[in-house]
Amino acid sequence: MKDKNTPIVPEIEGTVVGHRDGHGFVVRDDGQPDIYLPPNEMRAVLHRDRVRVRILRLDRRGRPEGRVTEILARPATPIIGRLLHENGVWLVAPEDKRYGQDILIPKGATGTAQPGQVVVVELTEPPALYGQPVGRVTEVLGDIDDPGMEIEIAVRKYGVPHQFSEAALAEARALPDKVRAADRRGRIDLTDVPLVTIDGEDARDFDDAVYCEPARVGRGKGWRLLVAIADVSHYVRNGSALDVDAYERATSVYFPRRVIPMLPEKLSNGLCSLNPGVDRLCMVCDMLIDAKGQVQAYQFYPAVMHSHQRFTYTEVAAILQNTRGPEAQRHAQLVPHLLNLHDVFRALLRAREARGAVDLETVETQIVCDEAGRIERIEPRTRNDAHRLIEEAMLAANVCAADFIASHHHPCLYRVHEPPSADKVELLREYLKALGVAATLPDAPAPRDFQALSKATADRPDAPQIHQMLLRSMQQAMYSPHNVGHFGLAFEAYTHFTSPIRRYPDLLVHRVIKAILKGERYHLPALPLPGEAQAKLAKRLQDRGASEAMTRTRGRPSDEVLGWEAAGLHCSANERRADEASRDVEAWLKCKYMREHLGEEFAGTVSAVTSFGLFVTLDAMYVEGLVHITELGAEYFQYDERRQELRGERTGVRYTLGTPVRVQVSRVDLDGRRIDFRLVRPQGEEAVRTTGDGPRRRKAERAAVADAGAGDTRGEPAGRKRARGAAGASAPRREAGTPAPRGRRGRTPRR
Repeated sequence: MKDKNTPIVPEIEGTVVGHRDGHGFVVRDDGQPDIYLPPNEMRAVLHRDRVRVRILRLDRRGRPEGRVTEILARPATPIIGRLLHENGVWLVAPEDKRYGQDILIPKGATGTAQPGQVVVVELTEPPALYGQPVGRVTEVLGDIDDPGMEIEIAVRKYGVPHQFSEAALAEARALPDKVRAADRRGRIDLTDVPLVTIDGEDARDFDDAVYCEPARVGRGKGWRLLVAIADVSHYVRNGSALDVDAYERATSVYFPRRVIPMLPEKLSNGLCSLNPGVDRLCMVCDMLIDAKGQVQAYQFYPAVMHSHQRFTYTEVAAILQNTRGPEAQRHAQLVPHLLNLHDVFRALLRAREARGAVDLETVETQIVCDEAGRIERIEPRTRNDAHRLIEEAMLAANVCAADFIASHHHPCLYRVHEPPSADKVELLREYLKALGVAATLPDAPAPRDFQALSKATADRPDAPQIHQMLLRSMQQAMYSPHNVGHFGLAFEAYTHFTSPIRRYPDLLVHRVIKAILKGERYHLPALPLPGEAQAKLAKRLQDRGASEAMTRTRGRPSDEVLGWEAAGLHCSANERRADEASRDVEAWLKCKYMREHLGEEFAGTVSAVTSFGLFVTLDAMYVEGLVHITELGAEYFQYDERRQELRGERTGVRYTLGTPVRVQVSRVDLDGRRIDFRLVRPQGEEAVRTTGDGPRRRKAERAAVADAGAGDTRGEPAGRKRARGAAGASAPRREAGTPAPRGRRGRTPRR
């Protein structure tokens, strides 16, 4: 009988995050520090399991250590791995090493798969303390070196829907190939207006077209700017099979050389795409903009348009730079309209400056592949005035859409971006203070405070690292029916209207605008259970330190509000999923690329500092890898989170953001998506590497190997952390939650 004085230890719910070395963590639902699970506890659970756990003790590193008391849920996501045949036993080694255990495959459950091939496995028996999990092969993807295999793995690994339902495909086939006479009824005819599309060279779906002309705005000069957006909602009906598939995907997913579209190709590249030389249905945001870049009036209406030219950014930039050049001569009739667009762009840029929107320049890279899918080179993506011209035009249309919907008090999905949390502001303030940056940051900073810091540090040699820290201090944007504004863009109301071919929230915004124009109210189709989604959304916002406006108790929300909250959560989560899948493929390609450069030396820059080592980005190749703490010399290093640096206790050697170094490619783990570097020597005077003699080196090496889990930082207190360095020990996988390389993909950043 339990003593009544014995304290009851509460049980905590969370999600298991495995580690390639066999241990794991439980990420708690309540946002408290993660709970460490030793390898023996991980035997009976799998990565991503929902569990209930009880804290037993603090381990020798001060982390709460727990025991799993109950498995609450196991995700249905299949496991991808390599089929192996060892000593008469069939096994699948998971591609994601966080699973930690191989899966036994009975003799008759291998299907047509051959040893070494990549397969998809469905579990038939869960793991146990004294037994491995058992499964069966459900799909054979092919050999690991097959072109595009990295994408096939990623779409299944992250659960990205990649096959349309038969019902959706049947609906797409039944649609016409061109605009019919019946489709034109009730629409403004803009076919004679020289609207043009401006996109990247490799774009295949064109969902926005623009046109600009001078106009009188009040008593002054201004412009009339037309932003025409593909009218996807005319063809994708509310609650139809096409709509269900589009909602499930929520976004198109972009990989190098391949796109998994939100809509079937007949719509995304054909009937909805604003291709040149054909009539297309569109929704138009027609704006009057004054000389200060302020939108003085706008209206929305359905129309029919005819794209007069498909421009690339490179072509438009060339025309704007030289109006008498060959590109301008080829498109002489459209040059005046492009110059008008450039004029309104400069006015919109002045307005951006006036409202203090944050504009941080980061390096954006693109992977250039050959026909076989191998990387030829990785190069920076150059942004010119043509890119920014389109971005500003789209921002103006998005703001008008948000204002239009808000003024009619109709529920919708806004694109919201919260101010930085107090903890992140304090960390940023300490970092800037440590660098001697004179500019101050208030407790509740406004966007213009960030922009002022960006300008004040623009000419410093460490400007890229400072701007990276400014970026990291910000929250992630998401979709929500509760309009709390967009901090980064300094807008009181903002939504996504301009990309309905590739984003489901934009499609919903189009439907709402159409309903308002007709004097009706739009109702969402049947979506996931609102009550469950509401709980998840509230938890997500709480974890992110959301503002009171996003989390306050509003009484009992209506089913309609709950439905919009569910849609916002779903679209936000799937956007993250698409980003993760894209990054996974890019990491795989970079690892494969760097395998050809094993042993070679490169110049690099420290791009992130953690308690377990330095992440270094190669200057010429834009590839990031880890210099593990054990490669920094046989001494103890203090990790100073405030300064973002590692400092050697004995030598005083310092490694901080922006430190130039020279590294050697020492190891490439394709399965783990990890590149390891060995420090050769610093390139500047900021750091001086010291190494111990042979006996001391070997002693430190043994100590590092004995320190199980060296480099794990989950659950450790913030601030200074002590880590031991010893050259030669193997580096652990990047920890969950450590800084990842930042960059912007595609034409515009994720606003």
